[in-house]
Amino acid sequence: MKLFSDTISTLENAINYSNTKQKVIAQNIANVDTPNYKAKDVTFKESLSNAIEATKTDTRHIDFTGTTKTGSSSIVTKSNSVYNNSGNSVDVDKEMTELATNQIYYNALIDRISGKFTSLENVIKGGR
Repeated sequence: MKLFSDTISTLENAINYSNTKQKVIAQNIANVDTPNYKAKDVTFKESLSNAIEATKTDTRHIDFTGTTKTGSSSIVTKSNSVYNNSGNSVDVDKEMTELATNQIYYNALIDRISGKFTSLENVIKGGR
């Protein structure tokens, strides 16, 4: 019997993804005027696969083969687009939108993990 569910580790992986995404967005914005800089992005597929695998509650559920349990995400360079004459591919409006979206996502994750720890604290204190 497990003492804790995999929810906390799933939330931790999601927070790590959001943290990496924040760093990549900040790097893209910082290099908006750098000639020939190619914007970067964080892959989500692996993080999503890990979250789906963690929520599997029955052995009869479909197995997602080929996924890893590391929870890590990878940074990829978007080299197929150029937005200005200097060869730079950073779209500031898109990056600022992603920054706001990522901040909301991060805040929701922090709120959820805080609720989990509050529940554990109530159990430890005996409901008082």
